[in-house]
Parts: sequence; C-alpha cells; structure tokens
Amino acid sequence: MRRFQGIFIVAVVVLPAIIARVTAATPAPFVSLLMFGAAVVGASFMLAWAAETAEMDIAGGLAIAVLALIAVLPEYAVDLYFAYTSGHDHAYAAYAAANMTGSNRLLMGLGWPLVVLLGIMAARKTSTPMVALELESGSRVELGFLMVAGIIAFVAPITSSITVPLAVALLAWFGYYLFRVAQGEVEEPELIGLSASLAMLPPRTRRIAIVSMFTVAAIVILLSAQPFADSLVATGKQFGIDEFLLVQWLAPLASEAPEFIVAIVFAVRGNAANAVSMLISAKVNQWTLLIGSLPIARAIGGGGWSGLPLDSRQFEEILLTAAQTLMGVALILALRFSRTSAWLLLGLFVIQFAVPGTTGRLAISALYGVIALGAFIKKRDHILPTLRAPFASA
Repeated sequence: MRRFQGIFIVAVVVLPAIIARVTAATPAPFVSLLMFGAAVVGASFMLAWAAETAEMDIAGGLAIAVLALIAVLPEYAVDLYFAYTSGHDHAYAAYAAANMTGSNRLLMGLGWPLVVLLGIMAARKTSTPMVALELESGSRVELGFLMVAGIIAFVAPITSSITVPLAVALLAWFGYYLFRVAQGEVEEPELIGLSASLAMLPPRTRRIAIVSMFTVAAIVILLSAQPFADSLVATGKQFGIDEFLLVQWLAPLASEAPEFIVAIVFAVRGNAANAVSMLISAKVNQWTLLIGSLPIARAIGGGGWSGLPLDSRQFEEILLTAAQTLMGVALILALRFSRTSAWLLLGLFVIQFAVPGTTGRLAISALYGVIALGAFIKKRDHILPTLRAPFASA
C-alpha cells in the first residue's frame, strides 16, 4: 500500500476542511485560509494524479488538453465564485479579474520558463546538451489557438469590460479547441509516482479508482472554494495586507502547485517538451474557458448580461496579461524555446513586483508589446502556418 500513501496524505490534509464545513465551524480568517487552502492543494494533487492516469484511455492530443483543464479546475472554482458573487456584490468583480490575471501571468511568467530552464539543465547531464528546447510539431496547433485567443482578448482592455459577446467567442473557441485536439491517436503516456502505480491496476479497477478520485476531489473543491476565497479577503483586511494581491497571487499559486510540480518532474526527467505542451494547453484553457466563464458566472449571480466590468486597475492588469500572452507566443513561434526567451519571460515576470503601480504596469505592457513585435517580425514566416494550424486537418 506504500505506493498509494499519497492518497492517504491528501485525505489527512483535506479532512479538517471537510469537518469544518459539515459542522459549520467558523475559524479565524487566517486559520480558515490555511485549512481550506490546504484542502484545495490536496484536491489539486488528487485531480492531477487521476487526470494523468486517465491519459491511458484518452486520445493523445485530447489527453494533454483534458489533463491541463482538470489540473486548473481548483483555480476555476475560486475565480468563478468571485465572479458569481460580484453579481450581487460589485466589490468582488475586482477579485475575479485579479485571480484570472494572476493565474495567467503565473503560468506563463513562471511555469513556462522554469520548465524550460530545468529541461535544459537536465540535458546537460546527457551526451546531447542544448541551449534551446525544440517543441514537437503538434505544439503549433496549441500555439495557433493561443495566438488567436490572445488577439481576441485585447477586446477586454479596449472596452474596459469582459463582455458577454467576447465570452461567447472565447468559449466557442475553446469548444473548437477540444474538438480539434480530440482527433489525435491514443498514445502510451509516461507516468510517474502515484499515477504510475494507478496505471498498474487492472483496467476496470483503474477506471473505478480514477472516477472515484475525480468525484472526491470535485466535492472537496466545491466545499472549499467559497471559504478559501472569503478567507483570502478577510485575512488581508485583518492583517492590513492588500487583499487584491492575496487573491491575485496566493490563490493561483496554491491551486496550480500540483500542475507545476508534475511539469517540473517531467522536465528534470528529460521530457521537458511534453511538460511545456501541457503548460501551453493550460494557458489555452485559462485564456479561453476561464475568461469566457467569468461574465456568465456574474450573470448567474444576479449581475445581468452587461459583462464583467474592469476599473482602471483591472484595465492595467488585463492589458499587462494580454501583452505577456502575445509575447510568449511570439517568442516560441518557431517551435523553439530558447534559454534566452525563458530568462526574458521570467525576468519580466519578476520585475513587475519591483515596479508596481500604474506607471510600472503600463511600462512593462509596452515592453512586452515591443518584444512581441520584434519577435513576430523576426519569425514572420511562422505566423501564417501558426494561424492556419487550428484549421488544418489532423
């Protein structure tokens, strides 16, 4: 049973949160933050293990997309709660936008470059050292979807709102993305840790275990999302910390930790290309499904169908996130993720914390834009193939 001890550890971690919800206990905000934050992280790991193992029964391209989608479900649950609540409490609209921009920038600014740099370092230990990671040709499809979504998403800062028509367009684009990647063939996945142990089970037992893990993790996330989100805001107010920053960075870091860990393990084991593909797919999910879901959740919460409004701070944040997205696509347009590009993404991500405020956000947005333009010009021969990739036959 030692092979499955990770499940028991997760059970111990999430149990206090479940007991608190069932008994309607109201711990102090900071205690609640730790308790329900731990439950979200634990459920995230369970989802990641189940999703990885499920790759054995799902088409190759679709497996990566589903894995990336399921891995960020905890992030979606928290952000959709903020958006839903903003329907009857306008103050939460800012938190919904903050959570979305933070998760997107964290994924591309930290996740992407970290995996590439670790992959390059791992290659040094072999007989084929490298200074750049060559992505698989299939990654051009994801890049094409992300490139189109990145361009469309600039409508949000232009209109100072994530409108319902924009949401519908992004949701439709995500739906087509799932359809497109589902055309791939079933491939034998490379599994590690507990996922590998689950894969060794008889097929029927394995599928029952996967469904059970999905179900339990979903219940934990549904029970934990609201108290975790509320405790983030309450803890910030209690200790005089900007709750906007807690919502923007701490919540995504907690919910995306398993995804990062899985990608990092793949990278250090010499499979960085697949790790990057998974993170690119996760970015497509976040930049289409997540953004598109926010106005819908707000409308269901009583906010009407006018969309999710963006004040001046959110305008700057989403502009910065959109500019970063476009630069990230431009840097790897030729399916080559160099060490320089990785350091550039990571460096600009870190710099944003050193130059906060309106001036800093607008300056970094401009810098992202200039670098993206230069990269697009340099790699202009790859622009049309990338834009055509989503529509090409599988």
